[in-house]
Amino acid sequence: MKASDHISGLLALSREHAAACLAAEFEASDDRMTAADGAGRYVVSGAVAVVPLRGIITPNNAILEKYLGWTTSHGLAETMETLSSDRSVAAIVVESDSPGGVVLGGEAAVQAVSMAAKVKPVHALVNPLSASLAYWIASQATDIAMTPGSLVGSIGAMFSAPSPVQPGVSGDQWFDMRSSHAVGKNADPADETGAALIQARLDDIEARFHRDVSAGRGIDLADLPTRLSADTDPTHGGGVFETAQAVERGLVDQVETRSAFYQRIMAAYAPKSKPTSRALSATAKARAATLIAG
Repeated sequence: MKASDHISGLLALSREHAAACLAAEFEASDDRMTAADGAGRYVVSGAVAVVPLRGIITPNNAILEKYLGWTTSHGLAETMETLSSDRSVAAIVVESDSPGGVVLGGEAAVQAVSMAAKVKPVHALVNPLSASLAYWIASQATDIAMTPGSLVGSIGAMFSAPSPVQPGVSGDQWFDMRSSHAVGKNADPADETGAALIQARLDDIEARFHRDVSAGRGIDLADLPTRLSADTDPTHGGGVFETAQAVERGLVDQVETRSAFYQRIMAAYAPKSKPTSRALSATAKARAATLIAG
């Protein structure tokens, strides 16, 4: 079974960096086609929960999640909701290694990370890729770090679809006919009207993508297209950026090794040691002395 067989529709995906994922093959058996349970989607170390953002993101594809360990938007949204309400979890880490994925359902994950970050710190780590939908999600974190050599960006949406141009191998020519008020149903990109309708949908998705990145990263919305452009033309966005450019453009906050990142995060949320009885006694005496002196 090929992973590419399960990926379709409007995409927020860096196809260049998704090639290896799309080519992935695996064998599936019926007895294992259930989605991962909540506990299998994250690990907790001390007071920090670590959530992987991995592979090509789909809305709820249990097969890709089970066999390849890829993130689903629904699963990530459920995980963030669970961890937000867990009082034993002081902070959440989202570690990204993803070229993006399917737009359908993706904004549920985006909003879930945004909501979680309002409850407790959410730290994103790009290691080594956070492109398109994956970056859309990561942009809602409290802050973003990336490891040396990593890539972020590919902000925008795309659509790929075939259009019949000649009879197939069976000798038959297939046609798509639509009812009078459903020209936008399965719009043909080779048709002028269909192309315009698809373009409008893509532009609407991009507008929401830009809006969320602007809010999450604190970048002025009007300035964002220029920051994402490879040159001075604001329409030349959609590319990915290495560490120095990503920091300069405000897409991430800092660059550090994975080891340094986790040392910093774990230290920040390490449980505070309780004072010993001797220390408590000394504190009590000091307070008493203060009261007497007063």
